[in-house]
Amino acid sequence: MERELPTCPVETTLLMISDKWKALILRDLLNRTMRFGELRRSVGNVSQKVLTSNLRQMERDGLVHRKVYAEVPPRVEYSLTETGRSLRPVINAMRDWGVSYQAIHGNQEHPAS
Repeated sequence: MERELPTCPVETTLLMISDKWKALILRDLLNRTMRFGELRRSVGNVSQKVLTSNLRQMERDGLVHRKVYAEVPPRVEYSLTETGRSLRPVINAMRDWGVSYQAIHGNQEHPAS
């Protein structure tokens, strides 16, 4: 079941990747196919439930491919689809901006707002 997309393209992009975990999943899967456990370790302090939920949503959105191998125990691998890989420039731009921001503001204390 496909969801209705916003009319604004920027809002559509945010809908696909705005969650912290989705952006980190994309970052890590841009480099290679990964099994669930290694993806969980590489993404950071994310619960199994939250990672599973995000991966399922990304699979429904056509960003992630889930491949299950008929083995005992079952092996599941995640990779990006062509659509997911097309987000590489967006993720790279986010990384580049973050590097620049850290270089300028990294050692300053951020006031509580």
